[in-house]
Amino acid sequence: MTTIGIIGAGEVGSQIARAAIAAGYSVVIANSRRPETLAGLVTELGPSARAAYAREAAAAGDFAVVAVPLKVVNDMPAEELAGKIVLDTNNYMVWRDGNIPVLDSGEKTVHELRQEQLPASKVAKAFTHIQAPRLLTSARPAGASDRLALSVSSNFPEAVALVTRLYDQFGFDTVDNSPLSESWRTGPGQPAWIRHAHQNREELALNLRRARRHAPA
Repeated sequence: MTTIGIIGAGEVGSQIARAAIAAGYSVVIANSRRPETLAGLVTELGPSARAAYAREAAAAGDFAVVAVPLKVVNDMPAEELAGKIVLDTNNYMVWRDGNIPVLDSGEKTVHELRQEQLPASKVAKAFTHIQAPRLLTSARPAGASDRLALSVSSNFPEAVALVTRLYDQFGFDTVDNSPLSESWRTGPGQPAWIRHAHQNREELALNLRRARRHAPA
């Protein structure tokens, strides 16, 4: 059974854990505190889940999900994530993160910075324009006329392929918005972000093309 290491047990991390277990994965999930603080969540998730420290979750996963905001000084376990695909669910929010000049200027995207902080990993931007509860409520089987789409951005085709497969297993189509330098197109305030997961593949592709650079929300 493939194991996903999930760093971040808030709404996004916990909903990805629920969807992953429903799709047949096991998960090792961590928060910023101690594993025992996740006892209630792990009990709810069942035998395919366990709690751990962030380094342990990173080491245990065949691939990883980072569901916490980026810090200017890296706080992710880079050594344990080395050689792995890392799905970054973060959006840059000035009201929460403070101003980061290199992001404000558009010189780099938040996910390019994450890639720089995890140079031995293969970072993919994923799950960033869907409200977390909709991962379960909006899922549809492949080929359904009302199936919705999510985007992925990465500098690595193998990371795009993994996210595409995961989206499909979760019940969503994929639009590739690579590389990471293009990941701003699904950022806060952009058409794809405003629509969240209310768009099919064609609509999402159109909204990506409609994106325009502006100061982050």
